This record gives sequence, structure tokens and C-alpha cells, in this order.
Amino acid sequence: MNDVHHMHAAKPKAPDMEKLPVVSPKAPMGSPVPYSQDLWERSILFFDTLRQRADNMRDHERAGMPPLLDFKYETVLDARRFDTPANYALLKITEIDDNCLVDCLDPEKPPVIIIDPRAGHGPGIGGFKRDSEVGMAMHEGHPVYFVVFFPEPMPGQTLADVLHALRRFVEEVAGLHPGKPPVLYGNCQAGWAVTLLAADCEGLAGPVVLNGAPLSYWAGEDGVNPMRISGGLLGGAWLTHLMGDLGDGRLDGAWLAQNFESLQPEKAIWEKHANLLTNIDTEAERFLDFERWWGGYYTLSTPEMMSIVKNLFIGNKLEKGTMEVDDDCIVNLRQITNPIVVFASYGDNITPPAQALGWVAEVYANTADLIAAEQRIVYLTNPHIGHLGIFVSASVAKLEHRAILESLAEIEALEPGLYEMKIENPTGDPDCHKSDLIVTYEPREVADLKADYPREAFEKVAEVSTTLDSFYSAFVSPWVRAMTTPASVELLKSLHPMRTSRYMFSEAYNPWMRGVRMMADALRDTRQPLPADHPGIVAERKAMSDVGQMIHGARERRDATLEQVFRQLYGGGPKPAQTPPAVSGAVKSKASPAKSNRAKGKRHVVGE
Repeated sequence: MNDVHHMHAAKPKAPDMEKLPVVSPKAPMGSPVPYSQDLWERSILFFDTLRQRADNMRDHERAGMPPLLDFKYETVLDARRFDTPANYALLKITEIDDNCLVDCLDPEKPPVIIIDPRAGHGPGIGGFKRDSEVGMAMHEGHPVYFVVFFPEPMPGQTLADVLHALRRFVEEVAGLHPGKPPVLYGNCQAGWAVTLLAADCEGLAGPVVLNGAPLSYWAGEDGVNPMRISGGLLGGAWLTHLMGDLGDGRLDGAWLAQNFESLQPEKAIWEKHANLLTNIDTEAERFLDFERWWGGYYTLSTPEMMSIVKNLFIGNKLEKGTMEVDDDCIVNLRQITNPIVVFASYGDNITPPAQALGWVAEVYANTADLIAAEQRIVYLTNPHIGHLGIFVSASVAKLEHRAILESLAEIEALEPGLYEMKIENPTGDPDCHKSDLIVTYEPREVADLKADYPREAFEKVAEVSTTLDSFYSAFVSPWVRAMTTPASVELLKSLHPMRTSRYMFSEAYNPWMRGVRMMADALRDTRQPLPADHPGIVAERKAMSDVGQMIHGARERRDATLEQVFRQLYGGGPKPAQTPPAVSGAVKSKASPAKSNRAKGKRHVVGE
């Protein structure tokens, strides 16, 4: 009792609120109090942004995951209604900036068909904002058509079904614009689909533009491009077959998205969220806009995906001219006679320049062979932009994509051969037109694009893949398919880390997020961010950068270990690719060496 009495007696009185010290907004810059308050506010807004991302994802899924285009459109053809159906549709962009469509269209310009990648995500990356490929094409006066696909493939859909649907789309657009073959614009995975289409649609299509499109899957640099060896380390196509069986004949696109994030986790995961936390007052809207697309996972049919993996990722048959689309169609890239424009970037770790350009030296023996085929191939490179930046960066859309579209006539008028397109912008204006640019086409040699890698090792990977997939198909696949049910498919889908990492911040799954939303709503009205040069903010950015460097180092050690394992398994393993001198000149700021009298000739200059 004495102890209890003593405790009650020692209890302090309620503080006089009027006498408490007040934190002055003019506290010294080094004071930890303002920074602690700012960090707390930013943390609340950060988690509320993740809540909005989760809710946006759920809303998009409930709406059927429509294409995320920032333009009005109408459906021209729906391939789901074809005799041989595919989950694709052809859209016509009908309006831009409310009333600009009629003012912008130039009846003398050919239509542009933009095809987005079907690599786990939904369509829209080429036109989900105004400064995009769609926006630039429309502002340049081209009628624009956009190829979309739906979340679920048609039952048993094959790659041949998709290509037949795309051919119908090209025929339809060509018929709507007589005498003006459409320009085929392919992003990433859609780039190689466009090459298959162009090889099959001789005479129907105009120039082909390939943006970050891999056509040489075995090419790349040791220590820089680990994705090309992943097929060998995983045993080939059997794992894709397994995931398709577990999905009841469909492969969840979330697995492909997870592969992309695992390539550079320091950027795709850590830096993305660290940048959001530090700059929550300015980055939230941009973050949410992009995540609407990144968080929409579509499925692919198992037959279609297996054909892609076997023929392209593992077999590398496209550049070798041995890819079979169906029983009566073998694709040879030499069949493409219309001009080809290749846009690649040295900052692209998914489709490096070697994979975007190496096919040229495989298809054509030398420059004379390319000229004899009467083909024109023009390439341009960006020194630093990432893979998705090729499609979504506003600065890239305003410069490179606008320059490509404005230069199509000159490209078609070039003499047959290989050229590097150089774009100079003397004004420095990021939103400039052709009249302000200096565009040159510098002749190059096909031999300069030859990629050096151990072909024997990758041939062994293809053999191992065929053996393991045959074993899996005969002895394992029937059991997996027998045990798969609609309930198990939905369970695996909902529990995928790419979804759970987002769902966990939704109010529907986490009731604590309601409190976060309420606090964030109150904060937005009173928030006063600290200046960027506050010592606490500077120290925070330094700490976040250090963590990013640690993850970067760990990822490099992981990749180096995997490459050593690859060498042990397949003999020799990948070797550093010899960067073509003509290509590296654009990056290293030195003159590109010319290897022939032709290369020393006069440059083709537009605007001189």
C-alpha cells in the first residue's frame, strides 16, 4: 500500500499547454526537429501514395483492364471475332487535345500503326500521355492506329494466330489509306513481331521502326546483360511450360514483370521508392501514372509463349532465318524490303544495342550483300535512357521519335545501305522540329555490327532445353495439368509477389490504411516541405544513395556468380561483346572510324 501511495503521489500534474516550448519555424537549419517532422509527414504521404497505387490497381482490374491511352479512340477491328481468333484489336485514335485531330492531319502523310509490347503488361505505354509516340505522330499529321490486346488470350491461341490478326490489321489500314503504306512502329517485344509482320506483308507496309526491340537474343556483354543466360541456367523452356500448366494453359504476366524488376533491383525497386519518399510533394502523380501501367498484368497462352521462348529466347531462330510460324511459313528477315529504322540505347539493360542491331550482320554477309538486297537500315542510339524511357520519356518523344517521323521521306530516299542517324539540336530546345535540327545519315559497315559471343555455348543451351522440355512434356506435364483447378489458378495469381506487394497497402486488405488516408488528407492542407538543401534532406539522400550502391554491388556479384555457373555448365560461357566502333562513337564522343572508301564518302545531310 505504501508503494502504491508513493506512486500516486509521484504522479506529475497535467502540463500547462500554454507554457510548453513552441518549435519555431525559424529553428536552425541543423535542428533535428524540423527534419523529423518533415520525414514523418513525407512517410505518411508516401504510404498513402502506395495506398492509391493499390486502389488504382484494383479499380483497373475491376474495370477489365482497358488500355491506358490518354487519347480518345474507336475500334476498327476486333480479332476475337475472326475465324481464327486472337485477343487483339485495332484502334483508331480519333481525338487529341479535344479538337486538334482535324487540324493536325496531313492527307499526304502515311498512317502510323503503333504496336505495344505484350510482355506481361497491358497496352498503352506508347500513348499513355500526350508527349508520347502517339502524340508525336498525330502532331506530325499522321493518321494513327494503335494495336491493343486484351487481358486473357483466346483458348489455344498461337503465335501464328496473332500474326494473322496483325496482317489483317495492316491490310485494313492500307485499304483505308490507298497508296500510302502504313508505317509499322514496334516497341520492345512488338518490335520482333513487327519484323515477322513486315516479312509476311511484302508490298503492304511502309518503313519499319523498331524501338528497343531484341532480335539477337544471344548477343550482349558479360557482366552487363545477364538475361540472355537465364534460359540456360533455368534449363530452358520447361519452366515456362510448367508455369503455363499451373495457369491452366495461360502464363501469368506478373512472372515476366518480376523478371524485369530482378534485373536491376537497385533501380526498379529501391531507387523508385526512395525517390518517391524524398520527393513525395512532386513525384506522387508521376509515380501513380506509371504504376497504373506497370501494375496491370496480362496473361499469355502457353502455346504462344512456348513458341516465343523456343524460337527466340532459347533458339535465336529469327536472326538465323529458321523460325517457323506455322507449318507453311518460315520467316526470313531478308524478305523485308521496306526501310528499317532501329532505335536503341546504351542505358537499356533489357535490350542493349548488341541485341537490337546484331541481327544485321547475321542476315547480311557484308555491306555489299545489304546493298545488293536493296535494303536501307538506319539506326540511332541514345547514350543513357533506360529501356522504358525509349517508349515513355517525353524528351525522347519530342526529339528522337519526332525526328524519326519527320525524316521518313529522306530515309526512304537513301541509297541502299547501312546508316547511323545523328541528330544535332543546336537550339537546345527540347520541343523542337525538323527545321531546328541537323539530321545526318553516316554510312556504316555491316561488319561493325557483328556481335562476338560463344555460339557453341548457346547452342548447347538450346539442346538442353529441347531435352528437358521433352522429358517434362512426357512425364510431368500430364500430372500437373490433372492437378490444376480454376481455384488453384486464382490462388497462385492472387498470391503472386507482384500483386501482394501492392494489395497489402489497399484499404480493402489492410484496414490500417484508412488511418493513413485520413492523416494524409489532413497533411496536404498544412504541409510546408523543407528546402532541398536542408542538412537532414542532404544526409537522407546520401544514405539512400549508399543503400542503392550496396544493392547494386550485391546484384553485380550475383550476376558474376551466375555467369561463372553458366561457363561451368556450358563451356566457355558468354564473353564481353566487342562494341562496334561505329556504334560506340556515338557514346564515347569520338569520331567513328570509317573502314571503306564508301564510309569515307560524303554524308547525307538533311537541312544543310
